[in-house]
Amino acid sequence: MVAEVAVIGSGPGGAVTAMLCAEAGKSVLLVEEGQNLPLHWPEHFSRDEILHKYRNAGVNVALGSTQIAYVEGCCVGGGSEVNRGLYYRTPSYVLDAWRKDFDVRYLSSDELMPHFTECEAIARVEYLPCEASAISKRLYEGAMNLGWHAIEAPRLYSYGGRGGSKQSMSETFVPRFLKAGGRLIADTAVRRLSRQEGKWRLDAIHTPTHGPSQTVEISADKVFVACGAVQTPALLRRSGLRKNIGNSLRFHPMLKVVAEFDYEVNDPGDFDPVHQIKEFEPHFGMGCSISKQPMLALTMAGRPDCLAYVEHRWRRMGIYYVQTTGGCATIRNLPFFRDPLVRVRHSEWDLHHYAEGLKRLSEALLAAGAIAIYPAAPEYPVLRSMADLRKLPENLPNGSGNLTSVHVFSSCPMGENEALCATDSFGRVREADGLYIADASLLCGPTIVNPQGTVMAVAHRNATHAIENRFA
Repeated sequence: MVAEVAVIGSGPGGAVTAMLCAEAGKSVLLVEEGQNLPLHWPEHFSRDEILHKYRNAGVNVALGSTQIAYVEGCCVGGGSEVNRGLYYRTPSYVLDAWRKDFDVRYLSSDELMPHFTECEAIARVEYLPCEASAISKRLYEGAMNLGWHAIEAPRLYSYGGRGGSKQSMSETFVPRFLKAGGRLIADTAVRRLSRQEGKWRLDAIHTPTHGPSQTVEISADKVFVACGAVQTPALLRRSGLRKNIGNSLRFHPMLKVVAEFDYEVNDPGDFDPVHQIKEFEPHFGMGCSISKQPMLALTMAGRPDCLAYVEHRWRRMGIYYVQTTGGCATIRNLPFFRDPLVRVRHSEWDLHHYAEGLKRLSEALLAAGAIAIYPAAPEYPVLRSMADLRKLPENLPNGSGNLTSVHVFSSCPMGENEALCATDSFGRVREADGLYIADASLLCGPTIVNPQGTVMAVAHRNATHAIENRFA
């Protein structure tokens, strides 16, 4: 297969990049490892969705003395198909820090704003048009009772019509890419890149749902790698590119709790919760999770004596989280293994903020009327009062916590600081002519807020720059 431009990965970074290149008149091939499935099948947050749209059925772990379980989307549209679509523009202070520490050029809020605006014109961003769910309102009310700053977050979601529709890549940028003449090949994993006679060769394996696997060779003048913050550095390292690649993976780790109230708060027909507490950012933030009965049971799995209780009381329960910026990881390939080894380390500062965030979250929920709080960390007791919170440790103990993350980034940071950065300020890999990175790998650190808006805007900025400069 031959194309002027190959884009590997169809998540928020890859889909935006592919669309812009196709609309600029380039012959573009968008290569996706996962399946091409409808947005609304399987049902969101169901077992089948986990099996069909998540990498490794959602089972990925960054190993270390305190581990982090993380998830990655693996389907056309990537993580945008499976996340809740909470949307933010990057805070100015985050961009300022990236410009200072990594020497990223032309990345002020004013310079990035047109790219946010262009992306938002394609994928709609809306606030909830009706009253929020009771689970969501409880968190907001707890914050208000304490005098803390809390907000309703907008979503990449169109609420019009029956139930509305999430503004994922398969609903927005991918259709525009195809309309512009782009070609999409799903079920195809690129295993290695090589430079031959002035072109890039992509060695891939196509594995259809029905039928045997077959090798595929793809030739392209320019390549954008957008496989995600773990798989992008893994592919580049397998291809012999290693400078500042896979050394600085970051997360937004979460600690979850189940809060029980003395009245029903959990209606299966409610829209997703949207309220978040911002009082303690950038150190940590708080929010509400999807709280279906199976997810409540999973969150309580470390307390098996409580599972029967969940079955009878789940309508009075909700899942909440505190999200921090802790942990830094490396990504390394292992012989004979398909997926790379991810190893994470935490500082004492990280462990303190995990513990402090858990206390503050519990404080907000008690202020909202919770009668019991069950931390997902089984070492922690059930919390019923402020006196219980005062007995909690100052630091999260090493090896505990049941940390999880749905946001991973920063494994190949961009910028002109060659001691830290894998690419230049616009995602071009140094010493690799015509090779670019176009996903969350490029972000120089945690975004503090949900990162999808940042990934889309940076991809739009970088692809626009490449096209305007004729990929020079």
